[in-house]
Amino acid sequence: MGSELRASEGEYAAEERATGGCACGRVRYRVTGGLRDVVHCHCEPCRRITGHHMAATAARAEDLHLESDETLQWYQRTETVRYGFCSACGGTLFWEATDKANRVSIAAGTLDQPSGLRTGVAIYAGDAGDYHHLDPTIETFDGDQTVD
Repeated sequence: MGSELRASEGEYAAEERATGGCACGRVRYRVTGGLRDVVHCHCEPCRRITGHHMAATAARAEDLHLESDETLQWYQRTETVRYGFCSACGGTLFWEATDKANRVSIAAGTLDQPSGLRTGVAIYAGDAGDYHHLDPTIETFDGDQTVD
């Protein structure tokens, strides 16, 4: 498989590619365009924010359309990184970094099924919780694997 992450079919299609939202439904979104393979991030901030690890796909920022966002709040973790969550149910939905301003990561578990996605890689695998067994069929990296 290698560390090549793929974009889904219809990467630049204008039609709706996927929909999703938080647990209570107060934040809903749709994606028009491609979604990147899912990346499992085991870094400490992602573990603490999600309670396990961040499993996220990504899309071009202009392809993410918020249908309802009255309870969407942003936690500014650092000067360059923020996480989007629902203030009503607490669900983590998005992750953004200023150095990837044209991309937004979307928590894969918030996508309506079927998503048609697959897991591509696991990053910061050395930081995975000691309770977690990493999937041996997924390529792992101890640090970041630059993925757009």
